[in-house]
Amino acid sequence: MAEDPSAAGAVVLPRHSRFRAYLTLCRVSNLPTVWTNVLAASLLSGAPLSCRLFLLLAFSLSCFYLAGMVLNDLCDCEHDRMFRPSRPIPRGDVSERAALTLTVALSCAGLGALVFAPDLRGGLAALCLLAVIIAYDHHHKENPFSVLLMAGCRFLVFVVAGFALAGKVAEAVLLAGGAQFFYVVALSVFARYDNSRETPLPFPAMPLLLAGISLLDGVMLMLLVEPVWLLAGLSGFFLTLAGQRFVRGD
Repeated sequence: MAEDPSAAGAVVLPRHSRFRAYLTLCRVSNLPTVWTNVLAASLLSGAPLSCRLFLLLAFSLSCFYLAGMVLNDLCDCEHDRMFRPSRPIPRGDVSERAALTLTVALSCAGLGALVFAPDLRGGLAALCLLAVIIAYDHHHKENPFSVLLMAGCRFLVFVVAGFALAGKVAEAVLLAGGAQFFYVVALSVFARYDNSRETPLPFPAMPLLLAGISLLDGVMLMLLVEPVWLLAGLSGFFLTLAGQRFVRGD
């Protein structure tokens, strides 16, 4: 049973607004990186792409991302009560039951949306994505190789989009997804180093690195499709940075 944070002279933190608490719990500021992942995979898939299909895939994969973020906090709530008491669950802004309900609802919404995609194999790939998300969230604290699971989640975004649109994963999609895999591995290793430092870095490295996911998508699209698509990566980069001014993404 968790100890009452008001006991033993602990500081009781003021409650956030419920809406802000859920935004923080879901780390919504990082969503533009998911959208540019979906855009890159869609344009590289070789399948016809409409605005409707892009929005459908962006919605679905955003739901999986948000579900993963909520489940991550849910799995870490005991650790966070000791080391990150400002997170929404230990702070008391969001109950564990509400977080679990939200995780299930978002996962179901993500899977349900893929029913309307051109190829149902996208839904099967999404089940693999969901399994990797659950594995990462449950084991990332004690497993030094969990960075590979996190990077695998990013890679599987490309796989899901490719299968959902074209029923296969084109070589260009694998290339762009592979680039993101190695980028996220490097980002995760750096994050562990940054968290272990006694003194913080003199500049906010993690927000820039997280936003860099979108920038990498733009670079891949510039190289593999048309240079103008770099603007999409830049847009995602600056949207992510702007969002992190209000909701932290790490």
